[in-house]
Amino acid sequence: MEKFGKRNLITLLVFGIAGQIAWSVENMYFNLFVYDVIDKNLDAVTLMVQLSGVVATLVTLLAGALSDRLGNRRKFISLGYLIWGITVSLFGCITPELVGKIFSLDEVRAVSAALVLVIIADCVMTLFGSTANDAAFNAWVTDNTRPAFRGSVESIVAVLPLFSMLVVVGGFGMLVGLIGYTAVFIALGVIITACGAFGLFYVKDSAELSPKHGGFSDIIYGFRPSVIRGNAALYVTFLIVGVYGIACQVFMPYLIIYMRESLGFSALEYSAVFAIAILVGAAMNLVLGRISDRREKTELLYIAVIIFSAGLFAMYMAREMLHVANLVFFGLSGFAMITGYIFVAQLTGAIMRDLTPKNDVGKMQGVRMVFAVLIPMIFGPMIGNSINKSKGLLLENAGADAMTTSYVPAPEIFLVASGISMLSLLLVYLLKRVAARRSELGED
Repeated sequence: MEKFGKRNLITLLVFGIAGQIAWSVENMYFNLFVYDVIDKNLDAVTLMVQLSGVVATLVTLLAGALSDRLGNRRKFISLGYLIWGITVSLFGCITPELVGKIFSLDEVRAVSAALVLVIIADCVMTLFGSTANDAAFNAWVTDNTRPAFRGSVESIVAVLPLFSMLVVVGGFGMLVGLIGYTAVFIALGVIITACGAFGLFYVKDSAELSPKHGGFSDIIYGFRPSVIRGNAALYVTFLIVGVYGIACQVFMPYLIIYMRESLGFSALEYSAVFAIAILVGAAMNLVLGRISDRREKTELLYIAVIIFSAGLFAMYMAREMLHVANLVFFGLSGFAMITGYIFVAQLTGAIMRDLTPKNDVGKMQGVRMVFAVLIPMIFGPMIGNSINKSKGLLLENAGADAMTTSYVPAPEIFLVASGISMLSLLLVYLLKRVAARRSELGED
């Protein structure tokens, strides 16, 4: 870690934490905002997640290649965060009441228009967020790390989403109750924008980063058959990330709604359950990160996937118990899921950085996004929402005239997610074989 440097560590923590909190809010509270403030419509939530994944991937392909060509990550990170924060603040201002007043619409049309606007706003926010975080910041981390200490750095990177989830689940629920969604989103936007302004003066690019010649072909570089064949182990790792990501997106967009509406947890209860699970899981993974620097990462992936899948299966079982027992059991299940969740992300992240061609880091970020974001966010919510629809569990006390979309998430989303996650074990075995052959050929 000492080779990473204090300045780089501060940059990693500031932009990593701010970015992950923003993504956690988008993934969890933007969904809840739509559900609570605009319309209890899981179809709209699903569509918003899917379109966000498409935008994130396309933008990362373009911005990653451009940051390679210009030899500059700093400006993409700093200016991207600066504008990203503004878009987050504006998102919380979209309500049916305001939309109805501005466009002189009746209540029904105002709800429909608000749904359209909020989905568009989410895509705009994702555009700047993915430019700054997914393309530039992730490439910056790869530029400034080496295999000898990458596992330790990646353990921090992998913990950041869980730390952000702790802040979001633990604090945002109570803050929303106190000051409302709009004020919370505005405050978060100001913080993200301030980070962008800070980055203009503080962030430094790797000394080895330099401008590169290229054109449109840079965007599709990572999809060339010759590049895929030449980096087979990297692309198998991408496939693992894709399957793992689908498993996550089957349940993640509906997690808080499930805890609140299906299990009957209050904001304080689900915040406490996840706060404890996340803190313990994150602490454990910091230790595991150091172990991963000394052990074969593909071997550890088997363990990580099994822990994640077992935690999800246990979360499926956490129902129809007494309320207190449900809280405890769901908390323990969540701890197992979160431990596996971080460990898988940490290991795959380190492996991808180890295998990414040194001179093409930016161009490969878009390819990573296809597997880490686009495929999971298209297919995961589609699978999850199909399960929810098939079970048709209506909101309690919704009444006889409840809309057909006013249903709540079903526990089977965790069971299916667990099964999908287990499929990645086959890909881990394939990765081990490909990596072994790569080593035999002297390509390491």
